Amino acid sequence: MSTISPQVLLKAYSAGIFPMAESASQNWLYWIDPEKRGVLPLDGFHLPRRLSRTVRSGKFTVSVDKDFERVIEACARSTDTRESTWINGQIRVLYKQLFQLGCCHSIETRLEGELVGGLYGVRIGGAFFGESMFSTVTDASKVALVHLVARLVTGGFTLLDTQFVTDHLRQFGVVEITREDYHELLQSALGVEADFHCLPLDAPPGAVLQAVSQTS
Repeated sequence: MSTISPQVLLKAYSAGIFPMAESASQNWLYWIDPEKRGVLPLDGFHLPRRLSRTVRSGKFTVSVDKDFERVIEACARSTDTRESTWINGQIRVLYKQLFQLGCCHSIETRLEGELVGGLYGVRIGGAFFGESMFSTVTDASKVALVHLVARLVTGGFTLLDTQFVTDHLRQFGVVEITREDYHELLQSALGVEADFHCLPLDAPPGAVLQAVSQTS
């Protein structure tokens, strides 16, 4: 597919499909519907003790939807450990449009005022589809993930889709399920009236950790 609208993209997510490009320099997008899907059960999130201490310390300043474009740009950027990404120009334009419609969100982490980590994803009903994350400082993206989980739990979400399973995500409890099982979870989540903004934007670290502890 060479062109796609935000509305079609939302319908695709509702059907369990998401787009990717071969690389950031590739103009074409492809629909992906994996046989195996990665999900992070919101009732089984694992928070490592060291990371819990980092969150509690308030080392990072965390914000929501304050710097979406810079987050997706950072996620698309090549690094020393990641030569290429699947986020091309069309992806960036599409998700910016979804952000403007209120269907896409970012969580940012800053250290001494500098953006050092974050993530973004799509929200429909009680489902959140995690797209990508980045970090230039140790634990920056992990703290963003903790805040995301706290927000989803507080807001009544039932599905956090990570698309795939990686060693990085396994430490938080991400599991791999079949396409059929995923579609069942998705259809159930789409009917849930969840609230992404239920957790106050200025929620202190203690409140974030308390929300996450409910999942253990």
